[in-house]
Amino acid sequence: MALLLPIIVFVGMYFLILRPQQKRMKEREAMVRAAGIGDEVATVGGVIGVIVAEEDAEVVSLEVDNDVELRVQRRSIGEIISKVEDAEETSDDSSDEE
Repeated sequence: MALLLPIIVFVGMYFLILRPQQKRMKEREAMVRAAGIGDEVATVGGVIGVIVAEEDAEVVSLEVDNDVELRVQRRSIGEIISKVEDAEETSDDSSDEE
């Protein structure tokens, strides 16, 4: 009976803490892998730029201003602000209204 309590606590911690954390990590990993050329992204350090080149699976080049590019690790991408498809759909919608 004394062994049952630690097992219940461990199972509870797994479902309340560890499992949701693993899910968030997988979602973030998928988002970082989905970032491609032309996407506007923000790094975890707060730098905002557009991906202009993918050097390899781990390094991308961000254009942060005219003729200013930064090489950053892909895992430092914190969020995708806008995707290339979003911009194209917005321009298509506005041309349809005219």
